[in-house]
Amino acid sequence: MRIKVINPNSTETMTAGIAAAARAAASPGTVIVAATSPSGPASIEGHYDEAVSVIGLLEEIRAGELQGCDGYVVACFGDPGLLAAREAARGPVLGIAEAAMHAASFLSTGFSIVTTLGRTRIIAEHLLRAYGMDGHCRRVRATELAVLELDDPASDARGRILDECRRALDEDGSGAIVLGCAGMADLAADLQRELGVPVIDGVGIAVRFVEALVGLGLSTSKRGDLAAPIPKPFAGAMSGMAWRG
Repeated sequence: MRIKVINPNSTETMTAGIAAAARAAASPGTVIVAATSPSGPASIEGHYDEAVSVIGLLEEIRAGELQGCDGYVVACFGDPGLLAAREAARGPVLGIAEAAMHAASFLSTGFSIVTTLGRTRIIAEHLLRAYGMDGHCRRVRATELAVLELDDPASDARGRILDECRRALDEDGSGAIVLGCAGMADLAADLQRELGVPVIDGVGIAVRFVEALVGLGLSTSKRGDLAAPIPKPFAGAMSGMAWRG
């Protein structure tokens, strides 16, 4: 089985951490194909960043179809371009936010999300409503860490995230923590040992869910709105993105 894990931002070092988390979670025999968006922002921290990042994401989905990938993971907690990616792919495509939220609801009656900037907290709240998870999430908490600070030792990212997780358990009454950024994937196991509750990294969960779907012979429905895009001319800089099947 080949699962392509796509970092929709253009920072290679973040892709390396995402790839390590994906490979640690994958079953024996699953090949993880890690990819960095060939274009777009260095980090995704708002609606504009998300919109621009979708083009690079779709380029990697199209390449994955030629590479024979069986399924895909969109490794950004905003799940940018998720439905468009599902139109373009034959196999299942999972976003890490949707996967992590559902997993948390299996493991606790209420969870908190610990994310990066306050503006991305609002995006996560929109996703909770879209996925029907707002009744399961007690609170979305922002650490006010920029995404690229997660790899900067001077930011004390682990300590700040740990402190926010502790506040979530004490103040929100949550039984599980969802990490609200793919760049936090390497912290999940350590935080879980420290906190004594499930700490869910969406990258690893999404990989396992894709394995399960592919293993059961399930793929994205091509009936209705997730059917392949309709071929038509595209103009300007996007002319190369016209759907050709």
